[in-house]
Amino acid sequence: MKARRKNQITAVQRSTVGYCRVSTEEQATSGVSLAAQEARIGAYCAAMGLEGVSIVSERGASAKSLERPVLRELLGRVRAGEVGTVVVLKLDRLTRSVRDLADLLDLFAKYDVALVSVCEHLDTSSAAGRLVLNVMATVGQWERETCAERTATALAHKRRQSEVYGSTPFGYRREAATLIPEPSEQLALREAIRMDRGGASFREIAAMLTKRGVQPKRGKAWWASSVRAMLRSRIVLESAAA
Repeated sequence: MKARRKNQITAVQRSTVGYCRVSTEEQATSGVSLAAQEARIGAYCAAMGLEGVSIVSERGASAKSLERPVLRELLGRVRAGEVGTVVVLKLDRLTRSVRDLADLLDLFAKYDVALVSVCEHLDTSSAAGRLVLNVMATVGQWERETCAERTATALAHKRRQSEVYGSTPFGYRREAATLIPEPSEQLALREAIRMDRGGASFREIAAMLTKRGVQPKRGKAWWASSVRAMLRSRIVLESAAA
């Protein structure tokens, strides 16, 4: 009887925690502010009659990794048995990785913690909710990886066609949307490539370019880091291999 009462007290004491996150880019462009997330989560918890609710927020943090200070603290509370439910506005506020989501679901299941996503209407306290959550996360990752592949293919095509994307690389000038080899820079570039293949250091190549009086595309002087960036750019690598 005493053990049962102790378990009941522990269950009552477990809290509901709302987790909010914005990255620096999202703060500037998407309008998904911390205040908006906190308000939506608070309204949801009130409507569901959840008690003992606290909301924690992560500012300027990417969802690519679980290594975030506020999230680490929250997971520590989960492991300590203090949390019964974690509420997020959207699943991507918590993670964008299928592998990380699987790890989180395993951890939450181990400590009997429900994960709730307000916008997706998901609640892992049920088997159906866990299934839908895993399917959604898998599809989301597939979409991101497919988009990355399309982008890589498009950029590779642009490089093959000498079309401009991003900044103009050393050795070229820009004419409308096309990259045109710049003769004086091409001579220096070929010498830099020859030295690099011969085992010269980036510092030595920078000294050569400085001695030639060749100006970098950005900045006023050559440094080892700028030489490395120049020689390791995809356009330079592909043109050198051609």
